[in-house]
Amino acid sequence: MAKWGQGDPRWIVEEREDGTNVNNWHWTERDATSWSKGKLRELLVGIAVENETGRCEVSELKQVEGEASCSSRKGKLIFFYEWNIKLGWKGIIKESGAKHKGLIEIPNLSEENEVDDTEVNVSKKKGDGDILKDLMKTAGTAKVREALGDYLEALKTEFTMGMILPTKAMATQELTIKRKLNENTLQTSSPVALGVRIPTVALHMTELFDTAVEQLYRIFTVKDLVQKFSKSPAVLEAEKGGKFQMFDGNITGEYIELLTNKKIVMKWRCRNWPEEHYATVALNFVPTLGQTELQLDCKGVPVCKEENIKFCWQKQHFEEIKGLLQLTTLNG
Repeated sequence: MAKWGQGDPRWIVEEREDGTNVNNWHWTERDATSWSKGKLRELLVGIAVENETGRCEVSELKQVEGEASCSSRKGKLIFFYEWNIKLGWKGIIKESGAKHKGLIEIPNLSEENEVDDTEVNVSKKKGDGDILKDLMKTAGTAKVREALGDYLEALKTEFTMGMILPTKAMATQELTIKRKLNENTLQTSSPVALGVRIPTVALHMTELFDTAVEQLYRIFTVKDLVQKFSKSPAVLEAEKGGKFQMFDGNITGEYIELLTNKKIVMKWRCRNWPEEHYATVALNFVPTLGQTELQLDCKGVPVCKEENIKFCWQKQHFEEIKGLLQLTTLNG
C-alpha cells in the first residue's frame, strides 16, 4: 500500500478553485501523522490500573515513531498506519509504599494486525516490584489495547470528517435532517465561512471536587497546572481577550470573561470542528461545604460532536483534575 505522499499524482485531487471531487470519484489523500501523535498521547498517557496490592499508571509518551494517512477513492476510505510506541509507567506498592518505574513497548501497531493481536511488551527497572509489572502486563495491557482501539475508531471517524463529500442524494437527505432539527428547536450557531449554519446543541454538566474554589479556579487558569492535568504542553493567557491552546493544539480558544474564583467564559473549539466555528463555554465555581461544585454550560456544540464533547469534559478534564488533586494531597 502506498505510504503518505506516494499516491499516483494522476489520481490525487488537491484543493483548487476550479475543481471538485465529483461524487467522491477521484483519489484524495490526507496525512494523519501529526493528528495521530496528539491523539495517541491523549488516549494513552494517564491510563491507570489498580488492585489490592498496588497502583500503576502510564506517566509519559517517550517515543512515537511512524506515520498514518487516509485515502479516499470512489467514496471508500483506505487507512494506512504504522507506529512504534514507547510509554513510561510508574507504580506504587500499597503495603510498603515502594515506587517503581518501567516501560511499555508497542513495536508494530499497523493495519496488518488486529488490535487484540498487537504486541505489547511490559518491562521494569531492576529490583523488586514484580507485582506491579504483573499488574501492568495484565490489566494495564488490556487498557492500552483498549486505548489503541479508541485511536483507530477516532482515526476512522473524527479525522475523516469531510473527506467523503456529499452527493446530490446525500445533500437532499442532509437538508431533510436539518429541517427536522430546526423543528425540534435546536440552537444554531453563527454562520461558518460559506454562510452555512450548522445544527448545534447546548450541554449542561456539573461536577463536585474535593478542593477549595480558589484551587479549582487556579487549575483552569495557571499554565503549569493545566499542563499537569492535560499531560501535554499548553499555551495560556488567562485574561480577557487572551488565547489558549491545550492538548497539543486539539483545543483552542479565547477568554471572554474571568471573574476570579467565580466564573470563566470562553470561546472554545476542537481542531476537527468546521473552520472558525466556536462554542461558548461558561464555568461557574460554586463553593459548598468542604467542596466546590463546577457548573459547565456549553452552547454551540455541533450535533454530531455532542457525545465526544461530553467525554472530553468528563474524562479528560474532570477525572484528570481529580487525579491531580489527589496527587497534590498525597504529596502535601
